[in-house]
Amino acid sequence: MTIDEAARRLKAMYDDASTGKAVSIHLFGIRYADELDGMPIGEVVIRAGLPKSYQTEVRKGMSLARYVAEK
Repeated sequence: MTIDEAARRLKAMYDDASTGKAVSIHLFGIRYADELDGMPIGEVVIRAGLPKSYQTEVRKGMSLARYVAEK
């Protein structure tokens, strides 16, 4: 996955009304943890049009990925 593709997916999940904004950011990190590993998360977040501080929330989701199974 490229940085631009990751940013598009993050933006789409963030804009989806079916989940809360914070939940969608964590879920993005959980869902794509393996693909995001080694990627500049701050750049992904900025390209998605979100505040750079949200990179912390994406990283929280990535850290949770090994413990969480998505339903």
